Amino acid sequence: MEGSILDFLGTELIGVMSPVSICMLLVVLLVSTLSPPSSLPAPPSQTPIVTAANLVYSENPSDSSVQKLEGALLNAAVFILLIAAVTFVLVLLYYYNFTNFLKHYMRFSAFLILTTMGGAIFLSIVRHFSLPLDAPTCFFLLLNFSALGVVSVFGRGVPIIITQSYTVILGIITAAWFTQLPEWTTWVLLVALAIYDLVAVLAPGGPLKILVELAQSRDDELPALVYEARPTVPESNSGGGRHGALGLLVGGVSDNSLVELQNMSRNIERFFDDDEEFNAEDGRQPMNGDGVSDLAEATPLIVASSSETCEVDEESAPLVEMLARETGNGGDGNDETASQGIKLGLGDFVFYSVLVGRAAMYDLMTVYACYLAIISGLACTLILLAVCRRALPALPISIALGVTFYFLTRLLMEPYVVQTSTNLLMF
Repeated sequence: MEGSILDFLGTELIGVMSPVSICMLLVVLLVSTLSPPSSLPAPPSQTPIVTAANLVYSENPSDSSVQKLEGALLNAAVFILLIAAVTFVLVLLYYYNFTNFLKHYMRFSAFLILTTMGGAIFLSIVRHFSLPLDAPTCFFLLLNFSALGVVSVFGRGVPIIITQSYTVILGIITAAWFTQLPEWTTWVLLVALAIYDLVAVLAPGGPLKILVELAQSRDDELPALVYEARPTVPESNSGGGRHGALGLLVGGVSDNSLVELQNMSRNIERFFDDDEEFNAEDGRQPMNGDGVSDLAEATPLIVASSSETCEVDEESAPLVEMLARETGNGGDGNDETASQGIKLGLGDFVFYSVLVGRAAMYDLMTVYACYLAIISGLACTLILLAVCRRALPALPISIALGVTFYFLTRLLMEPYVVQTSTNLLMF
């Protein structure tokens, strides 16, 4: 019976949602531990951080709601323009085969995140819990931790669990810093990023769409920080996956793979044509009228004529599984080959966690609602991924549900539950 990716959707959901849930949980714990309660004003000496997300407008508590909304829209517009510009530069560098430069740039970026941003969080934890550590020891631990992280994420021969752990840690550190943005800027920025992700992945000429098409045409891995969820199902029945900086992408068997399969069949035919006498003397399987063995005929290829959409009958073409391992489209657990499991970009971890981290500054009821909304949105995205079998962004559905449930819970559900509980109407 022909299998479908929907048969293994539960395994894929667990493989993706587990690290996302861990990342969001740890961000909530960091925010709840290190940030002051929302009911208390920020210390006078504490100045808001200046990032690319608040270059234009710095939110002031005395500003009106209209001023905050206009300033947040300006901040989001500038941030999206910067993201788009950087992504197009990356596309140009990848188009002109500056792959080594991109890899070194990502290694350097990961090292900076772990040392500077991660170091600041580490020092905050040391001060908060009054840990008995001196400066040289902190520096030594941080340097070794950062160096090991870069090697684990970008090196080969590293156990997959360590690579996955450091990828989640990078998302936790970045999300924890983004939660320090002003409230209005944070919410407008999340909505703007979800819209940008939708356009960048699906629209013609979108930077992430171009990047994925280039990678598929070259049968190469995208130069991006991604979390790889290794599949636990046979490669011939699972959907392949590639992910850009901010989107959940899917890729099947490429046109190059189909060409190689066709060439393999032709080589089989030539082999049996040239070696027909040897096979007859050796007592091997006789040739048919076309000079092709029955064994070769038992492995047909069904190839679509379109260059954009191509289908392979996996049940009648067992060579697909072997070719997937050879061309890097499948994985058998080794780190030297790419897995067909779903790959979730670091940006998805970050902005999912920013949403629940911002909710943690209000109350835990809002955190629960936002978490369930994000997980539900991610499940919907994976279902669409299984049905559509094409590049899909991972942010829009989850962010839309998360933001909606945040405001519904904060403005409607939380007051209702508090009033009914205090007046004993629920008992």
